[in-house]
Amino acid sequence: MGKPLILLTNDDGYLAPGLLALYETLKSLGEVWVLAPDRNWSAASRTRVFHKPLRVSPVRLPDGVLVHITNGSPSDCVSLAILGLAPRRPDVVVSGINAGANLGRDVTYSGTVAAAMEAAQAGIPALAISQDLGAENGEEKVPDYQRAAQIAASLVEKLLANSPLPSGTLLNVNVPLERPKGVKITRLGTSIWRDYLVKGKDPRGRDYYWLAGEMMNSPPPGEEDTDVWAVFSGYISITPLQLDLTDHRLLKALRVWEMDFSLPAK
Repeated sequence: MGKPLILLTNDDGYLAPGLLALYETLKSLGEVWVLAPDRNWSAASRTRVFHKPLRVSPVRLPDGVLVHITNGSPSDCVSLAILGLAPRRPDVVVSGINAGANLGRDVTYSGTVAAAMEAAQAGIPALAISQDLGAENGEEKVPDYQRAAQIAASLVEKLLANSPLPSGTLLNVNVPLERPKGVKITRLGTSIWRDYLVKGKDPRGRDYYWLAGEMMNSPPPGEEDTDVWAVFSGYISITPLQLDLTDHRLLKALRVWEMDFSLPAK
């Protein structure tokens, strides 16, 4: 039996330090094939490019590693690979290492998580891994991407040995900025951002609006079993996610509407 094929992508672009750290660490576990965006697609969610052709080109990273890049989104990267560009069907897909945490309900914005979702939809074990950078207004510290890469490698080993992930599920992993205290298996929290709107005038006197946000300094109360609490408290969070967004608890209650719903006369 040959080496397993590990598909590696991200949403920060092919020159991101987290991608290279992952490549260097994962190559001992199998054949690593990289297809990453040619630019930053942060907050792209599951954006797909359907309105123009996708281009794929081989390039070399600064250390000489040959990878492939595309003008498509992170989700496009995974689809292109699975549908025929990869040497064969990947055994596992890894997306990251994202520069910044992907926590709570904000994961629906994440291009990093979206790439792993694309793999999960195809029935391939997948994980998204992100490195927390700390509060934006705090003292700037250099993240240890190598540590995060080693954590990803440990999880990839588990997935390759005997993946417990059913089709349509993935792992969302977040690594704290400081040395981790341990690992927590978590559920999604709420949000780590307080959004606000900045209004202004451009040089021609026209109104403009800037959607901005401020990161919280601590998790909201009552979230002790969430990814938000874990990372804020210094732990690695591992959160299983599923593509099925149906609220199954509400199905029975809402089905009574089928009987008394008023349809238009015509």
